[in-house]
Amino acid sequence: MTEVPLFPLNTVMFPGVVTPLHIFEERYRTLIRELVGIESVFDRVFGVIAIREGYEVGDHGMQSAHRIGTLVQLTEVEPYDDGRFDIQVIGRQRLRVTESDNSGPFLRGEVELLPDTDEPDAVAEAERTLNTFEIYREALSELRGGPVLAGEMPTDPAYLSYALASTCLLTLPQRQALLEADSAQERLGMLRRTLHEEMRAMRALPSLPATEVARTRWSPN
Repeated sequence: MTEVPLFPLNTVMFPGVVTPLHIFEERYRTLIRELVGIESVFDRVFGVIAIREGYEVGDHGMQSAHRIGTLVQLTEVEPYDDGRFDIQVIGRQRLRVTESDNSGPFLRGEVELLPDTDEPDAVAEAERTLNTFEIYREALSELRGGPVLAGEMPTDPAYLSYALASTCLLTLPQRQALLEADSAQERLGMLRRTLHEEMRAMRALPSLPATEVARTRWSPN
């Protein structure tokens, strides 16, 4: 078990995905100042958990959160004169919160890091899902009258599953379900079915493509 700061958000983050955040609440300004004071960049980590009930800010704030989240590493910090920060983080690994403590200036928790389960058919599932995504990308580009979803996707099954999960427009419960999947093969299968559903919706309503691209980047580092 490892104790880390916890940052509840109204979103789901995935390993390998780079995400920008704007920090303005005092408790999370305190968190960033604490992380910046850590000498080793590799140790500047905290857990991001999706809010199940409640809000990121305000007097009432979060009421409950999902227990499966992502350990992220602080990679870039841009401070403002008024104490706010623009930061960039990269997801490192899935985690499960086993205990939490809100007695300090921000939430902390005991977490268990969760590895993906290796499965022999994951590579084949990745190829099938990537082929489905290419068909989807071509169909969407035709509807839009130009290239969309440009750029190469990773071929590694785990990173492909996380890259697609962060790219497709999904509801928070759908993203959370993908994060909670124990293997890349299971996650890719869920995504492939979702892409087929999106393409059926596009054929039914060709003027209303069902998916947009989230402005995030993935990185295997």
